[in-house]
Amino acid sequence: MSRIVRLLDQNAERWLLLVFYTMLVATMFIEVMRREVLAYSSIWGEEIVRYSFIYLAWIGAAAAVRERGHIRIDVVMQYIGWRAKAVLYIFGDIVMFVVAIVAFYWSLETVLVSGKFGSVTHGLRISQVWFLSAVPIGFGLVIVRLIQSFLRDINDLRNGRPVYEGDKLFD
Repeated sequence: MSRIVRLLDQNAERWLLLVFYTMLVATMFIEVMRREVLAYSSIWGEEIVRYSFIYLAWIGAAAAVRERGHIRIDVVMQYIGWRAKAVLYIFGDIVMFVVAIVAFYWSLETVLVSGKFGSVTHGLRISQVWFLSAVPIGFGLVIVRLIQSFLRDINDLRNGRPVYEGDKLFD
């Protein structure tokens, strides 16, 4: 069981991103072929692409929190010690956590209202709850990853290790 939890912790966002990205690309390819070859397109294809992209964005945000991959201005970080860096990262995680809690609450409220009134999508004619849920799911994952990041940074600070700063994309 612990192995499964560890695998999910390491790869859950990657797998979800792969599913939604594949769905987005495949649907877009099919719709372009239908439009160019058959001179016909469907409204559901555009909706699947749109909602897949929304899920990609929110799940990707959680993956970026895990890897500390969000855009940040880190010029100051080059000139301070590792303890001050740890404190700044912890402070940033706390601020982001508060914002994520507020956003989670209000996005969940939107999902509940949509479910209460039974709103449906235009093309697929299925409940919008499935698609509006992308935002609270994404913020829920962000909250989990922020808690993990906070605990990792506290542990590193206590043990005298530099905090995880993420992998650099460019040098």
